Amino acid sequence: MAVKIRLMRMGKKKQPTYRVVVADSRSPRNGRYIEIIGTYGPRQEPAAVTLDDERALAWLRQGAQPTDQVRRLLDQAGVWERFHTERGRKPPAPRRAAPKPAPAEAAPAAEAPAAEPAADADDSSAGEE
Repeated sequence: MAVKIRLMRMGKKKQPTYRVVVADSRSPRNGRYIEIIGTYGPRQEPAAVTLDDERALAWLRQGAQPTDQVRRLLDQAGVWERFHTERGRKPPAPRRAAPKPAPAEAAPAAEAPAAEPAADADDSSAGEE
């Protein structure tokens, strides 16, 4: 049985709160779970995160795989780093999306076509007067 640590959506429409649960990977998002190990309230400022660190660590030791968002929450709580240091490894770097091109490179290409039509518009208005 593949076990995941993931978020289970709760709350009203457009006002989500989440439970951090340990569940079989085959069960649906809001379906059956094994254990609730915390909560996450993303709409609060700052986001409210409560985790049972010891239970999360116990599940990680048994091989449970966290989803990307739960991994970030575990990292904020310090559980992810604790898990890797007790195993004698350095924690892996956070996963990030591919880097976007720098805005300076895209700006000259965007300005050049915009400048030419403006010059044509000035020439045509000057010739009519």
